[in-house]
Amino acid sequence: MTSKLTTTNHCSDIVGLKYVYPVISRRMGGLSIGVNFNTNNACNWRCVYCQVADLKIGAAPEMDFKLLEDELRFFLDDVLQGDFYDRFQVDEDKRSIKDIAIAGNGEPTSLKEFARAVELIGKVATEVGVFPRSNYVLITNGSLVHQPRVQAGLKILSAYGGEVWFKFDSASEEGRALVNNTAQSCLASVNNLMISSKLCATKLQTCIFDYDGRGFSEKEKRAYLDLVKDIKTRGCNLQAILLYTIARPSQQPEAIRLKPISAEILNNLAADIRFLGFDVSVNL
Repeated sequence: MTSKLTTTNHCSDIVGLKYVYPVISRRMGGLSIGVNFNTNNACNWRCVYCQVADLKIGAAPEMDFKLLEDELRFFLDDVLQGDFYDRFQVDEDKRSIKDIAIAGNGEPTSLKEFARAVELIGKVATEVGVFPRSNYVLITNGSLVHQPRVQAGLKILSAYGGEVWFKFDSASEEGRALVNNTAQSCLASVNNLMISSKLCATKLQTCIFDYDGRGFSEKEKRAYLDLVKDIKTRGCNLQAILLYTIARPSQQPEAIRLKPISAEILNNLAADIRFLGFDVSVNL
């Protein structure tokens, strides 16, 4: 029997395809079609809340572009013309394609031919009528945006009316090392954020959670608000800030040490950010 597709069921091989998978997105409120460039479970960061099992440090493998196109056309036809929603028991109010999201099991911009893949997805989705009705989203840690090949992909994404969801979980060097296991500095990420916002509509996405019972410290909160002030001063054309907490179990060794943060803490932070002049959404 086919399993029911819900906001808590994000299995990337649920439809048996290599690159394409469905998600009922709690943030989007409907069907998000994921495209996984990192089929080898490789990423250049190792976020402690990551839900990818057997995650390893590395880059996306070579892309089979013919297979990607075939899978995307097949799956979109199944959703638009077939019985996909019935087979996976999708709730009636979730039966619409909200977006096609380049995400998956690692950092997608590590794909060597990133721009080519962005163009292919945009072309197919436009031909079958999904774009421009649905959103086109890149979910990224932003660590490679300074590279020209990635910037070429962002320009193509923008041409299709797409947007970047740029990860920024902590604005302190200690927090980034603890949460994301990255040595890339806050300054380098901010510089990449500035580039992204100039090339394509960009939203900041931040996951806040309780690590070892520490909650969300005043130091981390102040650093984050200072970051928001800084990017506003620098003229960052940020579309919105997306705040959320963990909703599904981490597959990393730190999983037992993590808990969702309270709605009160997220909403209080959102209020402080709105006071600085930004649009904010909160998802629990």
